[in-house]
Amino acid sequence: MHTPASLLIIFATALYISFSKAQDRPNIVVIVSDDQGYADTSYNSESPSEVRTPHLDSLAAESVICTNGYASGHVCSPTRAGLMTGRYQQRFGVYTAGEGGSGMPLEEVWIPTFLKESGYVSGAIGKWHLGLTPEYNAVNRGFDEFYGFMGRGAHPYFDHSDPEHPIMRGLTPIKEKGYLTTRLTEEAVDFIDRQKEKPFFLYLAYNAVHSPAEAPEEDIKPATDDPTRNTLLGMLKHLDLGVRDVVGKLKEEGLFENTLLIYLSDNGGSKAMSANNAPLRGYKQEDFEGGIRVPFIVSWPARLKGGTTCDVPVWSTDILPTILAAAEIPSPSDRPLDGKNMLPALTGETGKLHDHLFWSSGGQKGTWAVRSDQWKLTGVKGESWLYDLESDVGETTDLAAENPKIVAELKSAFDNWIEEMAEPLSGQPKVWSASMPTRKNKKSDKDKEAERAKRKAQKKAERNKSAK
Repeated sequence: MHTPASLLIIFATALYISFSKAQDRPNIVVIVSDDQGYADTSYNSESPSEVRTPHLDSLAAESVICTNGYASGHVCSPTRAGLMTGRYQQRFGVYTAGEGGSGMPLEEVWIPTFLKESGYVSGAIGKWHLGLTPEYNAVNRGFDEFYGFMGRGAHPYFDHSDPEHPIMRGLTPIKEKGYLTTRLTEEAVDFIDRQKEKPFFLYLAYNAVHSPAEAPEEDIKPATDDPTRNTLLGMLKHLDLGVRDVVGKLKEEGLFENTLLIYLSDNGGSKAMSANNAPLRGYKQEDFEGGIRVPFIVSWPARLKGGTTCDVPVWSTDILPTILAAAEIPSPSDRPLDGKNMLPALTGETGKLHDHLFWSSGGQKGTWAVRSDQWKLTGVKGESWLYDLESDVGETTDLAAENPKIVAELKSAFDNWIEEMAEPLSGQPKVWSASMPTRKNKKSDKDKEAERAKRKAQKKAERNKSAK
């Protein structure tokens, strides 16, 4: 029989163990930039001379740089939907920005819901783009706090007065002033300061460097002959300063060592904003590498060796399973997680996480892709091209004709995968089958002109004949 003193000791011991376990859990910080070019980070050796991201470079030097890091979508909200759920966003009908931005099914379970049961407090700051009405607000999707805007990335950086697209705190529209990138950083630092005594999850979703092209005048320098790019570089400066302040706060509070911090862009850089995706081909809205391979770094000094690279293909959908593994939270048994725990790849314990990675924007645009090992089959509706990414990361040489077996295998894998996915929420067609025949015998402008000339001559001959 326990005495009051022994019961007190047992209770104190249990409380200490519980507190210690909570202290051992890593804090989680996910920073998402918007439309950031692959070469618009100066830690990237392909970056042009005008790019300066010293604070992101410093973080990268203490982190694992994922050289084959991908977004699961080539536009904003599909990637965010996959990131938050750890599942192919196509499983619940999100193929396009419009579908994701309108709000995904409410039965989907998000990162903060998994973490809440283990004592985490969660805050979402910045661009939401996962639903516009209150039921889709971050605080109704598991987050304890929300500061940001609900709509698309194209939110003004200086003018926050539009009542149709306000800055929100929780469920309440607020009046706000200041350069938006700076305000998001300030809110993130404040969240860390207030929640530092407990395990926390911070989702910091910048809208920089998405259009509109707006930066403080003093930060727009004539670095290039392109005014839009010059403004983008000014926007990039403030994004980089945000990384400085968030990482600096973590270090100041002694939290950085045991914080799992993941930094990535939601898709490739935008051509309209003069982003630089070198050495990759294409831009945002395409499934060539420039639209989906992104800056992607992971820091967790307590577990991961900084200053290293990971060449294993990983992507945004792997973030939730990695967080669960880091926090020692079991994966759900009632729904498949398509993402994988990245930690074994980041520590060099495995050289492969996924047999295939799949992309699809649905049938309206008909863009799709599948990657397996070094091979990537990229398609637009009925046309497709095979690339060996190990020797040709810029996707310059189509190897389909020389490798028909690989093409057939990848097409079959894609078709089997897309068959499992849901119909688009918009009601648009799901997909162009990868196996549909390639459109052949496309006529050149020269051929078309020759046909027009031939028809014109025939009609003239017929008129002459009738006149006789």
